[in-house]
Amino acid sequence: MVGMAYDCFANPLGAVRSTFDKAIATGADPASFAGADWGALDVFRQFLSDQNGLSQVPILNSRTISWIKPNTLVRFRGMIQDMLGNEFYVGAYKDGTVWRTNKFTDVSQSPLGSSSDMRIWERRLLYCVPVPGQNSWAESSSDANVYRSMDWASPQREKRPRLDEESLDIMDTLDSGDVIEGSPSTKKMREDGHPSQDTLPQELIAGTCSSASVIPNNEKGSLPCLVKIYDTPESDIKLNEVFEFIGVLTPDSDDKVDKVEHDEFENGFTEDDALVHLPRSKVPYLHCFIHRKLAVHDFIQSSPTLEPKPQVIKEMREALLRHLTDVLGNDGLAAHFILMHLLSKIHSRDDIVAVGNLSLNLTGFSKETVSVFGTQLSLAIKNLLPFTHYMPLTVGYLNTASLAPKKDYEANRLITGSLQIAEGSHLIVDETRLEAGTLNSVGVDNARLLKHLMVMHKVEYDFKYYKMDMAADIQLLILSEGKSNICPADLVLPFRPSSVASSQASTEAVEAWRWYLATLRTLAHSIDSEMQTVIENDLVEARQADRSLGSQDFSRLLTMARLMSMSYGETSLSLEHWQMVKELDRLRRERLK
Repeated sequence: MVGMAYDCFANPLGAVRSTFDKAIATGADPASFAGADWGALDVFRQFLSDQNGLSQVPILNSRTISWIKPNTLVRFRGMIQDMLGNEFYVGAYKDGTVWRTNKFTDVSQSPLGSSSDMRIWERRLLYCVPVPGQNSWAESSSDANVYRSMDWASPQREKRPRLDEESLDIMDTLDSGDVIEGSPSTKKMREDGHPSQDTLPQELIAGTCSSASVIPNNEKGSLPCLVKIYDTPESDIKLNEVFEFIGVLTPDSDDKVDKVEHDEFENGFTEDDALVHLPRSKVPYLHCFIHRKLAVHDFIQSSPTLEPKPQVIKEMREALLRHLTDVLGNDGLAAHFILMHLLSKIHSRDDIVAVGNLSLNLTGFSKETVSVFGTQLSLAIKNLLPFTHYMPLTVGYLNTASLAPKKDYEANRLITGSLQIAEGSHLIVDETRLEAGTLNSVGVDNARLLKHLMVMHKVEYDFKYYKMDMAADIQLLILSEGKSNICPADLVLPFRPSSVASSQASTEAVEAWRWYLATLRTLAHSIDSEMQTVIENDLVEARQADRSLGSQDFSRLLTMARLMSMSYGETSLSLEHWQMVKELDRLRRERLK
């Protein structure tokens, strides 16, 4: 078998230019390649699909940036935090009698003259960051192929400790990726429950954001990336979506090399001035060949070795429920609701209503009990879901935090806010440290933003002259002493632990549960006509028995029924599962009395 004619990994630009030369040799007009491919991308698709080529492509992050060579093929996984507009560039030009291309690079092959034989093309600029709140186990699954592709000999790893041995103080178990940016550390709180000045970012204390620091400090040690993307409809890529971009890494020395020759032809073609504040020494540039949208299941390391038959799914469910029951101090009812909560996601929405999400408010917590059961629950969720966040609310935090993303028109950048997080993320809001105090205008607005997120499942972005709602699909869990007024959840359940048990789970079990949650939450679901009749009759009967029940209560029951079916791996609601949901809701209502 003849090997590939191009070295796609070590010399991707060589493959781009060689395929361009071949296309021109056939008589193709360079003007026809504006917004189109001449065969280069097919070469990379073949490389990535054949002979496990994807495993050879290193993932660009803060750990690998030091050894990845420039002008080689890399991939970057991250969330689109800002869209910087379009950039015009000299895509093709004549070097004497030979046509050449500058596509997928910022540096010309040869000096550009004043010839009229040039073709001006366009590309989009995306500012991307590592997925906010991404947990270390999800990162390791993403990086696994990188280290396998390198000829490094590694000693046998120590056996991974059981999960109960990893339990620490709540803020110690939650790394910088868990705690919402700007939220005060519980270890640095003053006795009055308010954050001290030295725990807050300086820009929050000052109340301003300088355009000189428009590179957001999203998470400690994280590496943002400026992705230049080609020939892609604007509707295919949206703000806050998570993508894997595969392309060529531009060397950080390019700023010095191409400044003179690009001054004449590229300055003035760029619509966005934000690049001035994004030096390659701090933000690597990636010219994207191929991209794909990622979902939660793309961050799961492995799938079960057994075929996921109904009995296997049922056993996974029972084991996970036992684990959650232990975590929650033997409160089995709370464990059932947490399981449904972790499986929930928005499956349909209109301008007013979002259907499918199930937010949960566990009440009965105090500062003392949250340090025990809140710790265990936070750690358990962190080990099950790839993107998790923790927001300990205080009056001081509400009065100073930047929750909503804001547009900085001087820097022409969208400055991220704490609520700009990826679809499928989980957010715990801890209200147990919220004490009496006065909210200033920022605090009132932040409280309103949280309530808006809970009710409408949207985050309000501040564009200074107007506000814009952006759809959000975030699993929201509130821990509080009484029913939360700031964050009105779909369900309120008094938490009643009866014991403090060590929750033990093997690595194999946790990996199976990760697969279980990521896979089952994507299942389609339907209700046949017979079950619809049963449900309608039951809801009429319930309404006659309790006139306080309304359409929201019935909608919540239908969401719970859908999630109950999904938890068994089923796509159609059965009478048994409908009755289980009614019984769980009855027990919940009894606790509320």
